[in-house]
Amino acid sequence: MNARILFHVQHLLGIGHLRRAATLVRHFAAAGYDTVLTSGGLPVPGLDLGGARLVQLPPVRSTDKFFKVLVDDTDTVIDDAFRQRRTALLLDTLRQHQPDMLITELFPFGRRQLRFELIPLVEAARALPRRPVMVSSVRDILVRSPKPERVDEMIDLFGRYYDWTMVHGDPAFIPFSRTFPRWREIEDRTFHTGYVIDGLPAADADTAIGRDDVLVSAGGGAVGGPLMCAAMAARPLCRLRERRWRFLCGPQMPAQDVAALRALAPAGDAGVVIEPARRDFTTLLRNGALSISQGGYNTLIETLAVADRAVIIPYAGGLETEQELRAELLAEQGVFQMVTETQLSPATLAAAIDRALDGASIRDFPRIDADGITKTLALVEGWLAARS
Repeated sequence: MNARILFHVQHLLGIGHLRRAATLVRHFAAAGYDTVLTSGGLPVPGLDLGGARLVQLPPVRSTDKFFKVLVDDTDTVIDDAFRQRRTALLLDTLRQHQPDMLITELFPFGRRQLRFELIPLVEAARALPRRPVMVSSVRDILVRSPKPERVDEMIDLFGRYYDWTMVHGDPAFIPFSRTFPRWREIEDRTFHTGYVIDGLPAADADTAIGRDDVLVSAGGGAVGGPLMCAAMAARPLCRLRERRWRFLCGPQMPAQDVAALRALAPAGDAGVVIEPARRDFTTLLRNGALSISQGGYNTLIETLAVADRAVIIPYAGGLETEQELRAELLAEQGVFQMVTETQLSPATLAAAIDRALDGASIRDFPRIDADGITKTLALVEGWLAARS
């Protein structure tokens, strides 16, 4: 019988965590593992899991950038009865699947507001007749905790329940120690995999699609409205004003933000295209003249892999620090231009676009380690073999 993997993921605002998890489970399934993904966020249309199976929990999302209030898909604040239903479904899935490996996205290094289900999950996994290998899957950068006792809690939970941590980043670029101060205490059980990236354009992909366009995107779009509107207003102020500008509205972009963007578009101007996010995003990114985007994990790594030039406006709302830190480290090296959210205006964005045109191409810089899929598969194979 093929080894069984259960991967639990939760997205609360953007969809980057879900995209990375979907990429990994798709490759787990392709490698022959019987794989189930449990997702606790709002459903995302067109999510490609390959041969993995999805168990959609009753979804929750955050009402704001501080992640303190969780609501369901009707915008009702969740209560104890809702929490109990979610937890019961999650535990039923665990018992039915009887995984050889349980992977939790971010927890115990985040997702504290989901402890009501995650602690029962890891406790139930540990109590199974044959305890699964317990793995935490985290991105390259953690949100810094303002309270030392929160870090104490992370270390305690990891020590009690987990065997390994996979950090999906490049330590030569951003080591885990940069945002986790007690890294040394878990160093012997933590492995960097390189960045997880998939879906890059094939060598023979159409080079005419989006040729020389300016590509404007904001990931899932939940907090991308101000960036998109600033880009529309910056268009006539920069040297790329005569190019076609393609605005990709993510699936979580509020309808009022899409309407506001359309209202700013010049009437009858064929040089402006406003459309939903596309599956051929990386082809557009490769073929375009310049990308304007936020600094989320997936978009930024795809930009580094294939784009020519870029301006990054990292999201920095609430307690979020990871996008800004990641973008700052690259902007300091001159890889692309960066505009902070507090500095964002049509004028500052137009100036950054022109600076990007005058600077070096992203393709002239050394590549970061983006072999995260291969290395993750190798780690999983080794851990499962050792368990057998």
